[in-house]
Amino acid sequence: MTTSVTVDRRAFLRVVAIAGGGMLFGSYVRTLNAMSPDASPDASPDGYTFNPFIKITPDGKVTIIGKNPEVGQGIKTSLPMVIAEELDVDWKMVTVEQAISDQRKYGVQFAGGSLSTPMNYEAMRGVGAAARWMLIAAAAKTWGVPAGECTTSHGTVRHASTKRSLAYGKLLGAVATITPPALPKAAGGTAEVATAADGTPVALKDPKSFRLLGTRVPQVDDKRIVTGKPLFGIDVVVPGMAHAVFEKCPVFGGKVVSANLDRIKSMPGVKAAFVVDGGAALDGLLSGVAIVADTWWNARTARNQLQVQWNEGPTATQSSEGYAKRALELSALPPEKVVRRDGDFEGAMKGAAATAEGAYFYPFISHATLEPQNCTAHFKDGKLEIWAPTQMPQPGRQLVSKTMGIAEDDITIHMTRIGGGFGRRLKNDYMVEAAWIARQAGMPVKLLWTREDDMHHDHYRQAGYFWLKGGVDANGRLVAWRNHFIMDNVAANQFPARFIPHYALETSALPHGVPTGALRAPGSNGLAFVIQSFIDELAHAAGKDPLQFRLDLLSQPLLPATGPADQGIMDPERMKGVLELVREKSGWGKKLPKGTGMGVAFHFSHRGYFAEVVQATVGAKGALKIDKVWVAGDIGRQIVNQSGAENQGQGAAIDGISEALGQEITISAGRVMQNNFDAYPLVRMDKAPPVEVFFLITDNPVTGLGEPALPPVIPALCNAIFTVTGKRIRSLPIGNQLAG
Repeated sequence: MTTSVTVDRRAFLRVVAIAGGGMLFGSYVRTLNAMSPDASPDASPDGYTFNPFIKITPDGKVTIIGKNPEVGQGIKTSLPMVIAEELDVDWKMVTVEQAISDQRKYGVQFAGGSLSTPMNYEAMRGVGAAARWMLIAAAAKTWGVPAGECTTSHGTVRHASTKRSLAYGKLLGAVATITPPALPKAAGGTAEVATAADGTPVALKDPKSFRLLGTRVPQVDDKRIVTGKPLFGIDVVVPGMAHAVFEKCPVFGGKVVSANLDRIKSMPGVKAAFVVDGGAALDGLLSGVAIVADTWWNARTARNQLQVQWNEGPTATQSSEGYAKRALELSALPPEKVVRRDGDFEGAMKGAAATAEGAYFYPFISHATLEPQNCTAHFKDGKLEIWAPTQMPQPGRQLVSKTMGIAEDDITIHMTRIGGGFGRRLKNDYMVEAAWIARQAGMPVKLLWTREDDMHHDHYRQAGYFWLKGGVDANGRLVAWRNHFIMDNVAANQFPARFIPHYALETSALPHGVPTGALRAPGSNGLAFVIQSFIDELAHAAGKDPLQFRLDLLSQPLLPATGPADQGIMDPERMKGVLELVREKSGWGKKLPKGTGMGVAFHFSHRGYFAEVVQATVGAKGALKIDKVWVAGDIGRQIVNQSGAENQGQGAAIDGISEALGQEITISAGRVMQNNFDAYPLVRMDKAPPVEVFFLITDNPVTGLGEPALPPVIPALCNAIFTVTGKRIRSLPIGNQLAG
């Protein structure tokens, strides 16, 4: 039986009574553009999609749907926690299920940019609150009392004066008779508040009464992960499934000329082998040779016998040495583009009391996903079913549709848990490969990349070359800054823009054939190293304490905004708050043993404010030991899951340290030189430092946490090394720079 009413076109909540006696709560909330949290709220009726988030059964058990992909950021736990808090149920009664990819039902589904929480927090509160309102209304109707006299607690509606109570599971029949409230769109940044038919707003809980949010809750998949239960894309098994490998040109974008397919087809277990023509887009279907076999091992064994002649294309002439040489040449030329120019940089440098300059570099790096790229696909009767660890299921569907000429409505995508690689699964090249191979092979196929495939065919963090100059006045105030960035573009409002009266930001392009993409805290993970290291140089040039120098810089009057983009600049008071917090928690300025020092850095990215201190010891022959890391963050007024938040801060810091110490992708003859973790080391557990994470709770909107804690740790580490050794780390990875 279905009960529904006509409500405001913008949004509505409906209840579906299930044959088994349960019910589904869902809400229409506006569809936001996947990468734009500021999408217009004035969407058409088509901009709202039905979201069946909550299922309650007669025994009081609650199933909540996790709408977004889980890549290790904890969103499969945290967003359902928000719903459960407003629904007022005990977490032990909740089961979380991963949603299928369906934008019409669930709205935009993606993991990226630390946007899942800010885009969904208020909407998920509204979903839970509206369902709770309906349960109260059902109980009040049953008892013949005003709804305002009823309260909820632990999955039960209570009427204090008559001492009556009804568990949610006992109210399912009555709920089906209640007119659902409408959920209007958010406007002007206000919460999405449900509205009853008489116009009365459905109240959200007072955060002071939260019992679940802000507590420590284990991730819902923890037990399945540690006991090895099927959960990830690599675990998928479907009936009749074969196994596939895909050999691509070692030079990016190269094309197959010929291959020994007859030999491959004759090998044990091989079901099919064929050339895939592919296209030129590095994030789409590329040319290669597919081998399909009864087991992955047989497919891999056959691949070892594969002989392919390639047309490697123009990228085969490129190398890391060539990029560096060209960058040096460009540094001596006028910049191609002036992104921003404030004041008179040259004049200010002439009058500066102290100056500093340096050339900085950070390399291409790989995501090094612990779960290599994989996808299972089944094409039958013109329809395609896909099981994929993707951060972007809808763009993946669009890519497959466009490449293969299949209508999007004929493509179903099951989102599996993702085994690491923040940002790698924003690209869906492995998805379109599996889909193409499955259709051509005529059977369901699981495509699994090798570790070498993953290292050689990543979408790497962009490298960058920087030439910087800066100056301070007689009072130690930073007054002049010039940054010539060679490789890519950078935003005009990137810190320290507007904090320095005489400022120049310039860029020159360095074209190359290496596929690049987002890696945890994209852009910021490299820029913070350069900016915060050079700020440290200037602090020492001024003879100032590096942390106080930063506080003083943040206290300087902001230059007037020059356009709409300047409105996105960070709030200096919030950043000063986390700097003060990390100074307190780390004991900044305390006496340390010989050979031990501290470094500090901060960065604003993905709406998060983070300052970090690293304590490090440099021993004989440059042996480096990272003693401890302190992380201080401001992500708004509410921590959703305290343990999850701390985990993200700790993981981001260790991730950043791992990148800084030894990770580098080098190119020679157009191909990646690193093959596996022996040449691309990740920090092992015995080298991971203790990391303490602290949060400053401020009266600001709730923001995300998957990325913004990473960028400051790299310069903080490099600055700590300088305090001990006097050696300035201006290029990454740190590697052997401390030896000697």
